[in-house]
Amino acid sequence: MSYDVKGPTFFIFNLQVAQLARHENLVESLTISSEHKLTTLSDPASKNRYFALNAQAGPLQVKYSAEVTLREHRADPHSIGEVALEQLPLELMPFLLPSRYVSSDRLTAFAEKEFGSLPKGHSRVTAICNWIHDRIEYERGSSTVFTTADETLIMRAGVCRDFAHLGIAFCRALNIPARFVSCYAFGLQPSDFHAVFEAYLDGRWWLFDATRQANLDGLVRIGVGRDAAEIAFASPFGPMEAGPINIEIEHADGSPEAPGRTTDAISTDDAP
Repeated sequence: MSYDVKGPTFFIFNLQVAQLARHENLVESLTISSEHKLTTLSDPASKNRYFALNAQAGPLQVKYSAEVTLREHRADPHSIGEVALEQLPLELMPFLLPSRYVSSDRLTAFAEKEFGSLPKGHSRVTAICNWIHDRIEYERGSSTVFTTADETLIMRAGVCRDFAHLGIAFCRALNIPARFVSCYAFGLQPSDFHAVFEAYLDGRWWLFDATRQANLDGLVRIGVGRDAAEIAFASPFGPMEAGPINIEIEHADGSPEAPGRTTDAISTDDAP
């Protein structure tokens, strides 16, 4: 990642692989183009990792590399049900409520009409993803950093973050806790930061990607939050211009092709 810093600017970055039990054998390196004092931050609840720095005027380059063994949890989707509201842990309440980009309160009637009568569980969230994939056009430049889930539904177009926000909104409207996930995605073409979402079902968080552009069992989590506002890969506070971003993701054995899509339910949650 590169920046042309115009004056004193404080940066917070969230681009390191999350330290999850299912991210095994993590080896990583971080290089900053010039001497900066880094402050590292982490959230023990979400496992999100951040680093911050003060940059002065001039060029700034940030290079991060990591190698990790992903040990995902798999299950039969038909065996995974929803959790009754009264049985949900209190800490999941934020993931049931509207947030900056997730206007679930505006979509309750629509979600109930489209998905309310479907069998509850993993299959219902999959049906939500299928609906989004079939009816929302994946179109670069069709949305902005201000686009909310209800606006995506109206425009019927968006990018991965919009697909994730709409999936989360439908889930929350149906009383299914859901959260935004930023990740590195093996098989995504071209390589880029990717956005998916997780729904809380049967006592753990399960991954869903309504874009169908990457393999669920090839997603390496960076951060989780109520929506994209909480886990931007870079948050600059000051005058700067962002330059090009180069992301490369490959299998350790050098395999250029992603394996076939799994039909298993996939989770990288730390739950046993």
